Amino acid sequence: MTKKIQLFPSGIPLVDFAWGGLYRAGTYFLIGPRKSGRTLLALQYALECAQRREVCLFFTTMRPKDLLIHAASIDFDLQHYMNQNLIIVVRVTPPEDLQEVEDPDTHLAEYIKDIVPVVEQYNPNKIVFDELTPFIGFKDLKFLKDIFLHTIDGIENTEITSLYILAEPANPASQNIIDTLIDCSTGIIGLQKKAEVVNKYHSGIMTITPNVGHTEGKFSANYYIEPYKGILVDYTPSEAERIKPEFITPTAEQKYESFADINMEGDVITLSNVYSLQDFELIINNQIALFQITGQEFALVSIRLDEYAERKGMLTLNQLRNAIRLSTDIKDKICTIGSKLFVLITRPKKNVVANLVTKIRSNLPNDDPSFFKAISPHISVYAIVVNKDVKNAEGMIAQILKDTAAKDDKPRRF
Repeated sequence: MTKKIQLFPSGIPLVDFAWGGLYRAGTYFLIGPRKSGRTLLALQYALECAQRREVCLFFTTMRPKDLLIHAASIDFDLQHYMNQNLIIVVRVTPPEDLQEVEDPDTHLAEYIKDIVPVVEQYNPNKIVFDELTPFIGFKDLKFLKDIFLHTIDGIENTEITSLYILAEPANPASQNIIDTLIDCSTGIIGLQKKAEVVNKYHSGIMTITPNVGHTEGKFSANYYIEPYKGILVDYTPSEAERIKPEFITPTAEQKYESFADINMEGDVITLSNVYSLQDFELIINNQIALFQITGQEFALVSIRLDEYAERKGMLTLNQLRNAIRLSTDIKDKICTIGSKLFVLITRPKKNVVANLVTKIRSNLPNDDPSFFKAISPHISVYAIVVNKDVKNAEGMIAQILKDTAAKDDKPRRF
């Protein structure tokens, strides 16, 4: 491979929060029991790809109609992206009557090897195979490993990132097969249901385990499935994971605004618009270039949570970030820098801060008026709208990361 290996947002929330995304040209496995949300998570991965104007080749053993219904359950218009050839769905039929085949392993190997010519035909950026389980029942595990390695080598060498879905192993023989494949992977995403009854608040545990790279390590978090929203997690980053910025003095034209005295409004749901600082700066620079060419304005909003509120257990930064995610459009972008959350609003309306704050308020984890009264003094917000003096993302972020304790421009508390 000649290109630099990069991370990119995956649409899989714990992966994006804890690892910063998936490696381009990596091979990943998503493993879980039936009805654990594996296909929904694979669809979120495909959606993230399509929204970045990249092509995702989606192999599925499901009927296309059923896949469309699955996507609709998380408010994903799959047909729209299929019409644009950004998501290409290929139905595969699992092998039948393997007992009647003279050499079952060779028969299964042909199915796996057939992945490569289809990939070459469509030349995608990402692929999903939902699911691989019916095609890997090899007796000779060394033969399986050789065939699979040969297949993924050809895919990885063309900078394609792959996500293969596997069923939870039902017996030791199945576990040995999965262990053989995992040894070929970049990382593993595991879903574990906690109970048969799944509700919108808690479906189970998501665990991400690195095999190659991802030196941040292994992470676990509760995950849950919300209708028309998708799979979310309650992951909270440690202090060591947070970026510690240096603060500089603010200008008088940047004024904090209060959460108080603002009416409630409806919200707009987003699935995965949280970005690393590197990607966030790249997006801002693109928006600045667009502004210079077309005059299309955008706003950068900073939302700060006092350390006191976290220390006292009133509200965590992760809870606030989740409220912001639920309150922003899919076109808006979110990034965490230290104790501040930044939101890039691509098409700001009048009173952009007030509009955003009303939505965040309605999505906080507690809607008791006494809770809001208690937390209000510990959250502050301000915004900068792009202008002709803004040169780049670094300068715009530095401008908004100013010392809020400056005597002449203390933020108004609420």
